[in-house]
Amino acid sequence: MASYLEDPVLQRNFKGHKDAVTCIDFSPDNKQLVSSAADTFVMVWNFKPQSRTFRFIGHKEAVTSVQFSPIGHLVASAAKDRTVRLWTPSIKAESTIFKAHTACVRSVDFSSDGECIITASDDKSIKAWNVHHQRFLFSLTQHTNWVRCAKFSPDGRLITSCSDDKTVRIWDTTNRICINTFMDYKGHSSYVDFNPSGTCVASAGADSTVKVWDIRMNKLLQHYQVHSAGVNCLSFHPSGNYLLSASNDSTVKILDLVEGRLLYTLHGQQGPVLCVTFSRDGEQFASGGTDAQVLVWKTNFGRFDNTDVVKMQQKRLCPEVPPHLNDIYPRSSHLHTSAGQSIEINPMFEVADTQTFNPPIIDVRNNFTSSEQTRPLHNGSKDPKRNGSMPNTSSPPLSTSWKRRGHKEQNLVDEQAIPHSSVSSTLEHIVDQLSVLTQTVSILEHRLTLTEDKLKECLENQQKIVSHITEPE
Repeated sequence: MASYLEDPVLQRNFKGHKDAVTCIDFSPDNKQLVSSAADTFVMVWNFKPQSRTFRFIGHKEAVTSVQFSPIGHLVASAAKDRTVRLWTPSIKAESTIFKAHTACVRSVDFSSDGECIITASDDKSIKAWNVHHQRFLFSLTQHTNWVRCAKFSPDGRLITSCSDDKTVRIWDTTNRICINTFMDYKGHSSYVDFNPSGTCVASAGADSTVKVWDIRMNKLLQHYQVHSAGVNCLSFHPSGNYLLSASNDSTVKILDLVEGRLLYTLHGQQGPVLCVTFSRDGEQFASGGTDAQVLVWKTNFGRFDNTDVVKMQQKRLCPEVPPHLNDIYPRSSHLHTSAGQSIEINPMFEVADTQTFNPPIIDVRNNFTSSEQTRPLHNGSKDPKRNGSMPNTSSPPLSTSWKRRGHKEQNLVDEQAIPHSSVSSTLEHIVDQLSVLTQTVSILEHRLTLTEDKLKECLENQQKIVSHITEPE
């Protein structure tokens, strides 16, 4: 199988968070990436060269989960401050606050139609909320310990969740009952999710295992022991043929679910990897961890036609009849151990700037009201309202070594980042200044519109008063 595969390639890294990156998600159009971190910030990164990055400020404690809505007009974030926020990912940074739980909120997830979100919390409950009307819908409360993660099935009829009570549960959203429970006595799962067809659930175990369950036959299909430490996150490729896993052993693994084997081991983050995700089209994937960086990779392996992607997206919107209550059978174990050789990819943490991935960062506070709250932070410059400076976002040269298991390192490639000339630096500075001016003009236009509306209202009131006075008695 490896003969027709192309290895994944590390494309870029994003620096700007000040603490561990806890969750990442691609926008539906794959033009942006949102990340959350223990530094209390939500950041939206733009892939377009020279574009700016927005840092949304609002949460009071570490942000644990973040996700784009299915059409990309909202970003949901969950945090240890017991709240969930819905952001408009723009310079205005308007957000709605859900006071969701009585303890830390661990995860948030949109339904495929974007109408609902579900949240999982340390208060042992899962709660569902209506996005448009911003109201509570229902609660699921059969877990007996912290709920680490809760996810909708692709059609929205089922929910899967995992908890420190060492169970993975499947819930029926219509009847709001638990219809199946997978027990794991060796350790709890940290993350759980449905495959794209909604027929299987994968769990990331604190005991360093990855398991794939068939919820129609109630059977353990595959069991991978490929990590040497706890697994924190998983992500299915849109084709359903591959699975990403992120672990405390500082690696990202890529599993071939068709052949049931480890395909790649990726060394990029320096320290535990906390989150990983594929883009909606499967062409890219990203990882984040305790090194406070977000790494973006080009997938390359398992390429398939765009028509197949379109078909899968249509199937997600109008799925076939998914597995449900009548499809649940008595459970029986079926262990599947991984086999085969893997290819290790070890780019030495620092990543070269191949397209100037050094975005200036704009701090955007909730309920944006004045231009003072929009402050571009350049390399090495200090935030006037904070002590300290932003991490240096420049990146040294890339040194990538490829090696097969049991063989010595080979094909060492060094790419030197192209230095910027004085002319390009001047132009970049001009672009930055124009961007700030554009934002200032936009704010002034908004204020002028408000003033005109108020003036118009005053004139109309004055006219009514005059006409009332001049009316004959």
